Amino acid sequence: MNWFWRKWENRKPTVSQYPTLQTERLVLRMFDLCDTVDVFAYAQNPLVGPMAGWAPHKSIEESRHVVQHFIQNGDVWAIVEKRSGRVIGSVGLHVDTKRAVENARMIGYALGEHHWGQGYATEAAKAVLRFAFEELQCPVVSAYHFPKNAQSKRVIKKLGMTQEGTLRMASVSPDGTVLDEVCYSITRAEYLAHSDTPPKA
Repeated sequence: MNWFWRKWENRKPTVSQYPTLQTERLVLRMFDLCDTVDVFAYAQNPLVGPMAGWAPHKSIEESRHVVQHFIQNGDVWAIVEKRSGRVIGSVGLHVDTKRAVENARMIGYALGEHHWGQGYATEAAKAVLRFAFEELQCPVVSAYHFPKNAQSKRVIKKLGMTQEGTLRMASVSPDGTVLDEVCYSITRAEYLAHSDTPPKA
Protein backbone atom coordinates (compact mmCIF):
# COMPACT_ATOMS: atom_id res chain seq x y z
CA MET A 1 0.00 0.00 0.00
CA ASN A 2 2.91 2.39 0.56
CA TRP A 3 3.51 2.55 -3.19
CA PHE A 4 -0.12 3.56 -3.78
CA TRP A 5 0.00 6.43 -1.31
CA ARG A 6 3.33 7.76 -2.59
CA LYS A 7 2.08 7.79 -6.16
CA TRP A 8 -1.13 9.72 -5.50
CA GLU A 9 -0.61 11.79 -2.35
CA ASN A 10 0.37 14.95 -4.28
CA ARG A 11 -2.36 14.75 -6.91
CA LYS A 12 -5.04 16.74 -5.10
CA PRO A 13 -7.60 18.64 -7.19
CA THR A 14 -8.23 22.37 -6.93
CA VAL A 15 -11.88 21.71 -6.03
CA SER A 16 -13.13 19.98 -2.88
CA GLN A 17 -14.77 17.23 -4.89
CA TYR A 18 -16.09 16.66 -8.38
CA PRO A 19 -19.81 16.71 -9.26
CA THR A 20 -21.81 13.70 -10.38
CA LEU A 21 -21.70 13.04 -14.14
CA GLN A 22 -24.15 10.97 -16.18
CA THR A 23 -23.79 9.07 -19.43
CA GLU A 24 -26.16 6.79 -21.29
CA ARG A 25 -25.24 3.70 -19.24
CA LEU A 26 -23.25 5.07 -16.32
CA VAL A 27 -23.35 7.36 -13.31
CA LEU A 28 -20.02 8.82 -12.24
CA ARG A 29 -20.19 9.93 -8.62
CA MET A 30 -17.92 10.40 -5.65
CA PHE A 31 -17.13 7.28 -3.65
CA ASP A 32 -18.88 6.24 -0.44
CA LEU A 33 -17.66 3.71 2.12
CA CYS A 34 -20.63 1.56 1.16
CA ASP A 35 -18.85 0.97 -2.15
CA THR A 36 -16.09 -1.04 -0.47
CA VAL A 37 -17.56 -4.45 -1.26
CA ASP A 38 -18.00 -3.61 -4.94
CA VAL A 39 -14.47 -2.24 -5.14
CA PHE A 40 -12.98 -5.36 -3.56
CA ALA A 41 -14.96 -7.53 -5.98
CA TYR A 42 -13.07 -6.14 -8.99
CA ALA A 43 -9.86 -4.93 -7.33
CA GLN A 44 -8.85 -8.37 -6.03
CA ASN A 45 -8.60 -9.62 -9.62
CA PRO A 46 -4.89 -10.04 -10.53
CA LEU A 47 -5.60 -8.83 -14.09
CA VAL A 48 -7.03 -5.43 -13.08
CA GLY A 49 -4.66 -3.58 -10.75
CA PRO A 50 -1.30 -4.27 -12.40
CA MET A 51 -2.60 -2.77 -15.66
CA ALA A 52 -3.14 0.51 -13.79
CA GLY A 53 -0.02 0.32 -11.64
CA TRP A 54 -1.35 -1.02 -8.34
CA ALA A 55 -1.32 -4.43 -6.68
CA PRO A 56 -4.49 -6.55 -6.44
CA HIS A 57 -6.29 -5.96 -3.17
CA LYS A 58 -5.68 -8.74 -0.67
CA SER A 59 -8.52 -7.90 1.73
CA ILE A 60 -11.71 -5.94 1.97
CA GLU A 61 -9.99 -3.77 4.55
CA GLU A 62 -7.42 -2.76 1.96
CA SER A 63 -10.24 -1.77 -0.38
CA ARG A 64 -11.80 0.26 2.42
CA HIS A 65 -8.56 2.22 2.87
CA VAL A 66 -8.43 2.97 -0.86
CA VAL A 67 -12.07 4.10 -0.88
CA GLN A 68 -11.37 6.35 2.10
CA HIS A 69 -8.45 7.85 0.19
CA PHE A 70 -10.68 8.50 -2.82
CA ILE A 71 -13.25 10.20 -0.59
CA GLN A 72 -10.61 12.35 1.10
CA ASN A 73 -9.05 13.57 -2.17
CA GLY A 74 -12.30 14.00 -4.10
CA ASP A 75 -10.69 13.52 -7.52
CA VAL A 76 -11.81 9.98 -8.38
CA TRP A 77 -15.31 9.00 -9.49
CA ALA A 78 -16.94 5.66 -8.86
CA ILE A 79 -18.15 4.21 -12.16
CA VAL A 80 -21.67 2.95 -11.44
CA GLU A 81 -23.49 0.81 -13.98
CA LYS A 82 -27.05 2.12 -14.17
CA ARG A 83 -28.50 -1.29 -15.02
CA SER A 84 -27.16 -3.05 -11.93
CA GLY A 85 -26.44 -0.15 -9.59
CA ARG A 86 -23.02 -1.66 -8.87
CA VAL A 87 -19.67 0.11 -8.80
CA ILE A 88 -17.69 -1.50 -11.64
CA GLY A 89 -14.58 0.67 -11.67
CA SER A 90 -13.12 4.11 -11.11
CA VAL A 91 -12.01 7.07 -13.19
CA GLY A 92 -9.85 9.88 -11.88
CA LEU A 93 -8.91 13.37 -13.01
CA HIS A 94 -5.71 14.21 -11.18
CA VAL A 95 -3.33 17.13 -11.18
CA ASP A 96 -0.66 16.30 -13.76
CA THR A 97 2.52 16.85 -11.75
CA LYS A 98 4.65 16.17 -14.83
CA ARG A 99 3.52 19.45 -16.44
CA ALA A 100 4.22 22.97 -15.22
CA VAL A 101 1.22 24.65 -16.87
CA GLU A 102 -1.48 25.59 -14.37
CA ASN A 103 -4.58 23.36 -14.17
CA ALA A 104 -3.13 20.57 -16.30
CA ARG A 105 -4.85 17.30 -15.48
CA MET A 106 -4.26 13.61 -16.03
CA ILE A 107 -7.00 11.07 -16.57
CA GLY A 108 -6.77 7.51 -15.30
CA TYR A 109 -9.20 4.62 -14.99
CA ALA A 110 -9.66 1.04 -13.85
CA LEU A 111 -12.51 -1.29 -14.74
CA GLY A 112 -13.55 -4.71 -13.47
CA GLU A 113 -12.69 -7.55 -15.83
CA HIS A 114 -16.32 -8.62 -16.29
CA HIS A 115 -17.01 -5.25 -17.91
CA TRP A 116 -14.10 -5.14 -20.32
CA GLY A 117 -14.82 -4.87 -24.03
CA GLN A 118 -18.20 -3.16 -23.61
CA GLY A 119 -17.12 0.45 -24.11
CA TYR A 120 -17.59 1.44 -20.47
CA ALA A 121 -14.09 2.83 -19.94
CA THR A 122 -14.34 4.97 -23.07
CA GLU A 123 -17.83 6.19 -22.11
CA ALA A 124 -16.66 7.20 -18.64
CA ALA A 125 -13.43 8.79 -19.84
CA LYS A 126 -15.22 10.87 -22.48
CA ALA A 127 -17.55 12.28 -19.82
CA VAL A 128 -14.58 13.19 -17.63
CA LEU A 129 -12.74 14.77 -20.56
CA ARG A 130 -15.81 16.88 -21.33
CA PHE A 131 -15.96 18.01 -17.70
CA ALA A 132 -12.24 18.87 -17.69
CA PHE A 133 -12.39 21.09 -20.74
CA GLU A 134 -15.90 22.54 -20.56
CA GLU A 135 -16.26 23.03 -16.79
CA LEU A 136 -12.76 23.23 -15.35
CA GLN A 137 -11.30 25.00 -18.41
CA CYS A 138 -8.21 22.80 -18.29
CA PRO A 139 -5.61 23.76 -20.92
CA VAL A 140 -4.45 20.18 -21.43
CA VAL A 141 -5.34 16.68 -20.27
CA SER A 142 -2.92 13.79 -20.46
CA ALA A 143 -3.11 10.03 -20.14
CA TYR A 144 -0.48 7.34 -19.70
CA HIS A 145 -0.37 3.58 -20.14
CA PHE A 146 2.23 0.87 -19.75
CA PRO A 147 3.56 -0.41 -23.10
CA LYS A 148 1.83 -3.80 -22.84
CA ASN A 149 -1.59 -2.38 -21.93
CA ALA A 150 -3.26 -2.52 -25.35
CA GLN A 151 -6.74 -2.08 -23.89
CA SER A 152 -5.90 1.25 -22.30
CA LYS A 153 -4.20 2.35 -25.51
CA ARG A 154 -7.44 1.75 -27.44
CA VAL A 155 -9.42 3.83 -24.95
CA ILE A 156 -6.94 6.71 -25.12
CA LYS A 157 -7.00 6.70 -28.91
CA LYS A 158 -10.81 6.90 -28.84
CA LEU A 159 -10.47 10.07 -26.71
CA GLY A 160 -8.69 11.75 -29.61
CA MET A 161 -5.41 12.12 -27.78
CA THR A 162 -2.05 12.49 -29.50
CA GLN A 163 0.84 10.24 -28.57
CA GLU A 164 3.75 12.33 -27.32
CA GLY A 165 6.29 9.60 -26.72
CA THR A 166 7.53 7.15 -24.12
CA LEU A 167 8.84 8.11 -20.71
CA ARG A 168 11.50 5.52 -20.09
CA MET A 169 11.85 4.04 -16.61
CA ALA A 170 9.00 6.27 -15.41
CA SER A 171 7.27 4.01 -12.88
CA VAL A 172 8.07 1.32 -10.37
CA SER A 173 5.34 -1.29 -10.02
CA PRO A 174 4.35 -2.75 -6.64
CA ASP A 175 6.56 -5.78 -7.29
CA GLY A 176 9.56 -3.55 -7.96
CA THR A 177 9.59 -3.81 -11.75
CA VAL A 178 10.69 -0.62 -13.49
CA LEU A 179 8.27 0.29 -16.29
CA ASP A 180 8.07 2.76 -19.14
CA GLU A 181 4.97 4.91 -19.63
CA VAL A 182 3.53 5.83 -23.01
CA CYS A 183 2.34 9.44 -22.85
CA TYR A 184 -0.62 11.06 -24.65
CA SER A 185 -2.34 14.42 -24.40
CA ILE A 186 -5.08 16.58 -25.86
CA THR A 187 -5.31 20.36 -25.53
CA ARG A 188 -8.49 22.30 -24.91
CA ALA A 189 -8.20 23.88 -28.37
CA GLU A 190 -7.96 20.43 -29.97
CA TYR A 191 -10.93 19.18 -27.97
CA LEU A 192 -13.13 22.18 -28.84
CA ALA A 193 -12.21 21.91 -32.53
CA HIS A 194 -13.90 18.50 -32.61
CA SER A 195 -16.74 19.32 -30.19
CA ASP A 196 -20.18 20.77 -30.79
CA THR A 197 -19.97 22.73 -27.56
CA PRO A 198 -19.15 26.44 -28.03
CA PRO A 199 -16.19 27.62 -25.91
CA LYS A 200 -16.97 29.49 -22.71
CA ALA A 201 -15.72 33.04 -22.33
